[in-house]
Amino acid sequence: MTALDTWGYRCHTWMGYLVVPETMEIRAAREARLSESYEEFRPLMFSIAYRMLSSASEAEDIVQEAFLRFHRESGKGTAIESPKAYLSTITTRLSIDHLRSARVRRESYVGTWLPEPLLTDTEADVTQHAETADSLSMAFLVLLESLTPVERAVFLLREVFEYGYDEIATVVGKSEDNCRQISVRARRQIEAKKPRFEASRTRREELARRFFEAVAGGDAQGLVSLLAADVVAYGDGGGKGPAFPRPVYGRDRVARVLLGPTARGERLGVSGMRFVAINGQPGALFLDPEGRPVAAVTLDIADDVVQTVRAVSNPEKLGHLGTFAGPPDAEV
Repeated sequence: MTALDTWGYRCHTWMGYLVVPETMEIRAAREARLSESYEEFRPLMFSIAYRMLSSASEAEDIVQEAFLRFHRESGKGTAIESPKAYLSTITTRLSIDHLRSARVRRESYVGTWLPEPLLTDTEADVTQHAETADSLSMAFLVLLESLTPVERAVFLLREVFEYGYDEIATVVGKSEDNCRQISVRARRQIEAKKPRFEASRTRREELARRFFEAVAGGDAQGLVSLLAADVVAYGDGGGKGPAFPRPVYGRDRVARVLLGPTARGERLGVSGMRFVAINGQPGALFLDPEGRPVAAVTLDIADDVVQTVRAVSNPEKLGHLGTFAGPPDAEV
């Protein structure tokens, strides 16, 4: 290979002229278009992948692989009429394949499995293509686990991202009629158990702050007043972090557990809390002295009370959240 070859030129010496298949200007223009496509479509691709997999780290891997394939095909000179359609198809198909293998792993998961938490107040771009933030909630993502991977893809593309059945059929490799049937069946299944949330975001945040302040301050009476009679608490430690070994039901039992040493973070070395939106719902991160999250807790609030508490302390599900500088919102 000559120096010219490394810049995209080939020298045909027997004819005494240069053939230039791709000049530096052409390559730069192509790279610029690819970069623009990445910036434009990454939020949508991540939104699809995260809702398919319920894992931010795995969704990032899927998105990177989809764009790598897009880059590779573009580099070959393949004409891609619609980058959005191409990337959506690759992202969804990769997610379907990944979800099939992930379900096998989840069957042997230690304790309760919950989605990997996503900080939606710092990832506004992630939700801009979604119809509602509720489709990001942990309750909704857990409910999606009842669908097969293909049903999940069809349902999300239709109900959340508003794709046409002709587009969905191309993505999942089925007929439009079949996709309609799958969508109707999946929608009926989801609607029957779809969670309810307090309509006012401001009211949810106010109740959540009171809830976490009661937990941090050991205020049993204040905490009980914020819990629904049939409240349920779930904990996901994955066998790697302290968590409730099984779901806890009922106002009094949940209050006792939440005010115990495990829930208040004594076993995790928690020193403070930061109030955040997690998966579109009010929540809090419990931080160690270095600002690293050791637990993420999110609340389902409806009818002015907390209906469900979900706590994730599996360190493998918290690493992507990074560290938080500055004083916490509350001491623990």
